[in-house]
Amino acid sequence: MAKQQVIRLSAEQRYSKELEKLIKADSENNKPEGWVLSPKSVRQFILGNDRLGISRKFFGDDPLVDRSIVSLLGKQGLMLVGQPGTAKSMLSELLAAAISGDSNLTIQGTAGTSEDHIRYSWNYALLLAEGPTERALVGSQIYQGMKQGKIVRFEEITRCPPEIQDILVSIMSEKQMMIPEMGANAIISAKPGFNIIGTANLQDRGVHEMSAALKRRFNFETVNPINNKDFEIELIQRQLEQELGELKTQIVIPVDVIELLVTAFQELRQGQTQDGANIKTPDAVMSTAEAVNIAYASALDAYYFSDGTLNAGQIAKQLIGVVLKDNADDIKRIQFYMDNVVRERAKKSDTWHSFYQVSKTFWK
Repeated sequence: MAKQQVIRLSAEQRYSKELEKLIKADSENNKPEGWVLSPKSVRQFILGNDRLGISRKFFGDDPLVDRSIVSLLGKQGLMLVGQPGTAKSMLSELLAAAISGDSNLTIQGTAGTSEDHIRYSWNYALLLAEGPTERALVGSQIYQGMKQGKIVRFEEITRCPPEIQDILVSIMSEKQMMIPEMGANAIISAKPGFNIIGTANLQDRGVHEMSAALKRRFNFETVNPINNKDFEIELIQRQLEQELGELKTQIVIPVDVIELLVTAFQELRQGQTQDGANIKTPDAVMSTAEAVNIAYASALDAYYFSDGTLNAGQIAKQLIGVVLKDNADDIKRIQFYMDNVVRERAKKSDTWHSFYQVSKTFWK
């Protein structure tokens, strides 16, 4: 039978060979109880090790990775905060894969997240037949993480109502979960290796602010956008090659087109052009992740509808899908950018000229 293809594998599946290399090279003496890898090897898994053939997977603030690993060695959880698209979820997945060998114990925070998602629920057919037994209990991801001694990822925690968030307070303080339906002594105690990595978008601040008690159970780390232009260009090129897979050899990706994309995103993100002129920033997320999405969609446009060479006009077409997500006023801000910044550059550069000519059609 042919191997079934999937759109996306988990981190531990994508990088299984690298994890095997690190496990073989690891020292048992430096490995915390419940961890698959030592802290040094966790760092190498995320930031790379050329000698062992380990690829770099997170680009940006290396000391942030070090602090995150140290946080997870202690009693407190780790809370990754930042603007959307700054790779918070990716970092939490990589940390869970390296520490626990399993990144799938994940809770997606929403307005509908309930106590059952954090603690446990019941198989009601078995509950009626047998009563509150362990077989009838349906443990949450946190329940499973405590029993197995693994990292649990809690995405978008500030989207949960405060009373749901605060269920975590006692769990993270005592590392225990009581099950009163099964008797006074029915307690699940977390095995070594258990901890929680939370993520929260700064744009969601004020949706459901975390209580002071819950904040004390986490160490907070801010994941910032990439501001180095050359570094961001290199990163987008690498990510684009990964996204395209086998198609990367059939599509021409000019560097000047990626440079244009990064320049536009950084200027719109920072509210200032590279010449020092101030512009209004759109409410839309102008992150590196969104830039990769635009480059990928534009490359597919080039392959399926054009001559296989990515051009700036295709970038201009795809930009509208990013900017029109949040605020209709963003159209005016982008129009101002096109008319006052891009138009001047179009007089001196064929790449910017192509970008400007197509943009006139889409940003009327």
